[in-house]
Amino acid sequence: MNEFYQKDIISIKDYTKEQLETIFTSTDKILNLSPFDRREICKGKTLGYLFYEPSTRTRLSFDSAMASIGGNSLGISDITSSSTQKGESLADTVRIMSIYSDILVLRHPLDGSSRFAAEISDKPVINAGSGTEEHPTQAIQDLFTIKKEKKKIDGLKIGIVGDLKYGRTVYSLLHGLGNYDVDVRLISPESLRIRSDSTYEIKKRLDLTETTDIEEHLDDLDVLYVTRIQKERFPDEEEYLKVKGSYVVGLDMLKRMKDDAIILHPLPRIDEISADVDKTKNAKYFEQAEYGKYTRSALLGMIINENGF
Repeated sequence: MNEFYQKDIISIKDYTKEQLETIFTSTDKILNLSPFDRREICKGKTLGYLFYEPSTRTRLSFDSAMASIGGNSLGISDITSSSTQKGESLADTVRIMSIYSDILVLRHPLDGSSRFAAEISDKPVINAGSGTEEHPTQAIQDLFTIKKEKKKIDGLKIGIVGDLKYGRTVYSLLHGLGNYDVDVRLISPESLRIRSDSTYEIKKRLDLTETTDIEEHLDDLDVLYVTRIQKERFPDEEEYLKVKGSYVVGLDMLKRMKDDAIILHPLPRIDEISADVDKTKNAKYFEQAEYGKYTRSALLGMIINENGF
């Protein structure tokens, strides 16, 4: 039985370790299929995307994922050229797009937007980022990347550094990691510490250490997950300037880390990882982006096909 058939993907909190492992197994299957067989999975199906916020990787990743399994995509990537400029509500836009599509992907600046869309839509909805809440498919690709590159997730020491207050990828990743036996170090400026109201449940399931000092943890980490300090989410630019460039991962830091430690980043990157790190064996953020295409292909295939693929 395919338990993902016609199901929405709104929050990583909705998934158990067993369900996440099912997604990883399906992703491995996608990776091992020939291009011809892969294109049969969603042949003739349509992905509808609604992006009310700028996106490069996530939208193109979904577009590429759908094309690789034989489907096509249509939608709104720039709201300035859509009927939202005429005052059309999110509800009406979602209803119309669900008529044209077999599955919807939504990115929106408001918290709760994806759950609201799922209640409105006749077709399954995937949350591609809702306000400051979550980005579940990013967390799935992050977890898959860790598992592929480290051969496991349980037992790892994972550092998450940067903007932990506004970074929605962080919250989804933490909830996903709550299914595993890991030691997590949360490294950020005081003003960008994780929001306690959002991590009440996480703290019951994860061994968390909060600190401002990245140096004292470098030699202990198996995974360093770096995040961008998000200027666009700061209510006051002066506050952003105070923390801009707080942590920059360069070759000097890398020399102090374990030889087989990996560095991840959800991207886009600004200046928090030096370009000279890119060519090292530890840098896995571009592989991480590629894995995102395959995890999303697997999710689309499972949601659209009653008997899986």
